[in-house]
Amino acid sequence: MSTSIKDYAIATIASHTALQILKGARDEGFKTIAIVTPEVRRVYESFKVVDEFIEIPSFSDYFSIEDQLIAKNAIVIPHGSFVSYVGVEEIASKMKAMYYGSRGILRWESDRSMEREWLKAAGLNLPRVFKSPDDIDCPVIVKFHGAKGGFGYFIAKSPAEFRERIKEFPGENEYAIQEYIVGVPMYVHYFYSELNGELEVMSFDKRYESNADSIGRIAAKDQIEANIRTSYTITGNIPIVVRESMLPMFFNIGESVIKHSKNLEGAPKGLFGPFCLEGIIDPNLNFRVFEISARIVAGTNPYIEGSPYTALRYKEPMSTGRRLARELKEAIETGRLQDLLS
Repeated sequence: MSTSIKDYAIATIASHTALQILKGARDEGFKTIAIVTPEVRRVYESFKVVDEFIEIPSFSDYFSIEDQLIAKNAIVIPHGSFVSYVGVEEIASKMKAMYYGSRGILRWESDRSMEREWLKAAGLNLPRVFKSPDDIDCPVIVKFHGAKGGFGYFIAKSPAEFRERIKEFPGENEYAIQEYIVGVPMYVHYFYSELNGELEVMSFDKRYESNADSIGRIAAKDQIEANIRTSYTITGNIPIVVRESMLPMFFNIGESVIKHSKNLEGAPKGLFGPFCLEGIIDPNLNFRVFEISARIVAGTNPYIEGSPYTALRYKEPMSTGRRLARELKEAIETGRLQDLLS
């Protein structure tokens, strides 16, 4: 393999965190490729972070252009939209282009039962999970499997309410029923370097969920009269700086997740690169983790010029997208690219 980054390109589907990924790749000296549809192309042309466009009718047509990516020596960067459109099983079994990260990890993050097994083994503080709707004895949040940006999540307080609400989602038979924790939603963005074995805390965010975060503007009486259903679909991301005394806790749990990822079946390299732990800070400052995203998350988008935490470590603006490009650059230049691919 070549040890010059000029012989490689970084490619991704034009959605989710693509702007950040492509800008970070350019900042590190890579050629960039955006896989676009006709509907989104003008956006990526406007922001001037793309060297080459490959257009397809729909993102689900990814495999029709994969040979082009291989010919261009492109390294594909996964994100939430990539996983959603291409599919976990297809990425694991069909993908032939160079893929940054551990493909085997995707099965563990996309199945909530497997995900819980992993996080529980890592010793994280998890909300209760109910195996059957009949067991519901407190407020719960019902989440469907897969990366859907909060779409369709709903609250239920009893078995009867669950059965009534689930009728609104015909065909959705795979879901998790979690204890609803009252507190501050918190999303921790990490980067684990496979090259030097070091974990970095990159940034934090909370999600702006419609209409869960705007419903407080409506009086409770009016909410009831209007029969408003709370929605948790994510519409944006809000930066957060946490209490400094909480940072040791976040480092400890991140390191435990990495350690236990080495034991996951089908993922021999374990978890590396960007990932996110998603949870709630309760009134006692406990972090109740309900999910992991084993890839770059959209909550890093407010930090394209870096966060307060990356400003402490780096002399230049360092987004998560740029950090993964730098990792790839170092791997190529030292002949270790294969360590970062699967």
